[in-house]
Amino acid sequence: MYAIVEIAGQQFKVSKDLKVYVHRLASEEGSKVSFDKVLLLDDNGNVTLGAPAIEGASVEAKVLQHLKGDKVIVFKKKRRKGYKKRNGHRQYLTQIVIEGITAAGAKKAASKKAAVEATTEEVEAPKKKVAKAKKEDTQE
Repeated sequence: MYAIVEIAGQQFKVSKDLKVYVHRLASEEGSKVSFDKVLLLDDNGNVTLGAPAIEGASVEAKVLQHLKGDKVIVFKKKRRKGYKKRNGHRQYLTQIVIEGITAAGAKKAASKKAAVEATTEEVEAPKKKVAKAKKEDTQE
């Protein structure tokens, strides 16, 4: 079972017991956090899509530590002009471990999916009739 969840403005594919580095969260080390913006849920081949998020689904995680990422050097230069600028950056990160994925709203979303499939069949049926009629007109 895995889910695609939005954490701190970025989307991550997560599963149980996965360690993830995300942008700095305002939670203390050792505390538990919950993310409600689950965009996709896969439960052994049963895929549920949200529009934009799945109602009632959430991802539970525990904050392991706060740290800084690797240093990135930004160097700008314009040749023959004597222009050089050097700058550095270290991103503040939080390491979390995913403890569980709950899919309370999966049944509700599945019924919406069945309704969408039914409407697409209704739309495709007239298209087939029109294509068949055009084919008959060209043969005559």
